[in-house]
Order: sequence, then C-alpha cells, then structure tokens
Amino acid sequence: MRIIFMGTPDFAVASLQALIAAGEQVVAVVTVPDKPAGRGQKLHQSAVKQFAVANGIPVLQPVKLRDPDFLDALRGFQADLQVVVAFRMLPEVVWSMPPLGTINVHGSLLPQYRGAAPINHAIINGEQKTGVTTFLLQHEIDTGHILFKGEVPIEEYDTAGIIHDKLMHKGAEVLLKTVDAIRAGDIRPIPQDTIVEATELKHAPKIFKEDCAINWDAPVAHIFNFIRGLSPYPAAYTYLEGKVLKIYETDKEVTTPTIGVGQVDTDGKTYLKFAAQDGYIQVKTLQIEGKKRMQVDEFLRGYRFGADQ
Repeated sequence: MRIIFMGTPDFAVASLQALIAAGEQVVAVVTVPDKPAGRGQKLHQSAVKQFAVANGIPVLQPVKLRDPDFLDALRGFQADLQVVVAFRMLPEVVWSMPPLGTINVHGSLLPQYRGAAPINHAIINGEQKTGVTTFLLQHEIDTGHILFKGEVPIEEYDTAGIIHDKLMHKGAEVLLKTVDAIRAGDIRPIPQDTIVEATELKHAPKIFKEDCAINWDAPVAHIFNFIRGLSPYPAAYTYLEGKVLKIYETDKEVTTPTIGVGQVDTDGKTYLKFAAQDGYIQVKTLQIEGKKRMQVDEFLRGYRFGADQ
C-alpha cells in the first residue's frame, strides 16, 4: 500500500520508523512548518521531518490544511492509506482522500480519555492502566470506529514521561498490526458508542499553565498523582518564598501533619516536604525559578530559607 504519514513529535517518529523498518511504502510525510526556537531563533524542524529527510521521504509542511496547493500535492502521491500520529485535527477533505481512509494512533484506551492530553489525565486520575487505540478518523475528534488496542500498565511511580515512552513503542506495535489487517481486508471497525467500559466517560482536554498549580488542600494520594501526571511537562508547580517551584518527582507520607496545609518542613539538608490534608508530599526532584532542575539535596545545599536569593 502507498501510505502518507502525518505527525510531528518524537512520539510519532517511533511509528514512522516502525513502518519503514517493516518495509511499508511511505510515499510522503506531512508535518508542521519549521518554527523559530531557542535564543538564536533558528528554524527548528519537527522530529518527524528530521527522520523523513534522513530517510529520503518527501515532506509536505502546509500552514493551512485546506490550502489548494497542499491538497493537490497530497492527491499527487495517490496514497491508499493515511496514518496520523500526534499531529493535528484534519478537515474532511484531507482524511477522506485515500480509498482506505485515514487511521489515527491515540494514546488512550478509547472511548476513555478522548482529547489532547490523555497520558496526563490518566495518571492524574490514578488509573492503573492505559494504552493506545487505532481508529478510523471521522468528523468528531477521537470518536471514529476502533480497530485495535494495546494496553500498558501504569506503575505507582510512573510519570507522564515514562508512560509517554511506553506508549510510543506500544503505538508503533499496534499500528503495524492495524496496517497488516487493513492490507489483508481483515478489520472489523467497532463503533465507540457500542463499547461499554465505564458508566462515565473521562476526558483529556488540553492542559494549560494555570491548570498545573498544586492545591495542597487535597489528599496526599491525589497530589502525588497530580504531580507525576504533569512530569516532566508541563510540570506541576507551587511557590516557595514567592518563587515558582516546579516539582517533578515526589514520595508520599500518609500521617497527621503537624503543620498547616501547604506549609514546608525541611531539615535544610536532605528533605523538603509540603503538608497536605492527610500527610506530606516529599519532594525528590525540583526546579526553582531561575535555576536548573536538581535533586532535593543538591537544591538544599545552595538554598537559604528566608534569605534574598
């Protein structure tokens, strides 16, 4: 089959790489335009573009997906199938173009966690498993008929970064299975509204900076999940003596706190913990405003409480 691949970040590269390694005929890649980045504002290529260029695959970088020149170029590749992994919402004129349709790899077990941030929300909600789903694109986002799924456990100390990497590889595996089945004509698309996995659907909307502030007036277990669900990006944060403190890794201590909610307990050398409703969150890895990310003991060696930093 002639395949067009659409994607942007490293998460998508794993799937593209798997298609190439399996001998699939990827005739073109669609990704975002190059963007200025860094202090020098040099043009930065997406991870998918970098991989495509290195492997001699033609690259399309439309600003607008309805642009007539882009649509003509897309038709010119005469793809049988399009594959979308971590890209953007497609207009119908794009996803309906190939005769075998367009399939998407989504980082959750659909119909649960539809939306832009499924990994983060699954961990924040304390789920013990997640996974990837391949489905056929249709009008409403993440609602198309399901093709295949692959599950991944969420361990107690897994962060969003760890699950991202697990799902990146699981997604590539499930994608290959899906492409093989489509080629063989052996797919049985399942409408999502026929799947009853829970009494209530959980959603995964995009996360903004204001959503990342830690509410210390909550149970320790909730805060622990919240922090790891946002680690390493966009990162949960609080304030320490008026400065933004991002927290990446923690441990939890369920006990009766002896200080007020949100207050800090530290020996100034080895530990730093914040009081919550029913115990403490012990900070292990952090980054204070204007400094690099570091372990808590390294941070405490250079920080003086009550001093002008």
